Amino acid sequence: MTDHDRDAVLHAVHQVLQARKGADPSSSYVAGLYGKGLDTILKKVGEEATETVIAAKGGDRDQVVYETADLWFHTLVMLAALDLGPADVLAELERRFGLSGLDEKASRSS
Repeated sequence: MTDHDRDAVLHAVHQVLQARKGADPSSSYVAGLYGKGLDTILKKVGEEATETVIAAKGGDRDQVVYETADLWFHTLVMLAALDLGPADVLAELERRFGLSGLDEKASRSS
């Protein structure tokens, strides 16, 4: 799979998540999350972040990838719930690219 294909997958997932926003909550897992509201989605992101950290501490590379995929997925759900998407995050990463981490951090405090 090429980088372009991977980008396409990210954007395809976003499109599905957008489509599920108006769906009957009983029709899919994602529609159910949207139906329960942002707090439930945020709790799920926190849970997946914790599981990712635990997997990384455990050192099992396959488990780290698995948990990171869950974290990314639920983060995409959160973004879509807030009418944001991967393009917004990628634009911010692009803005930061080439900045030193120290300079980027200093720009946030001013």
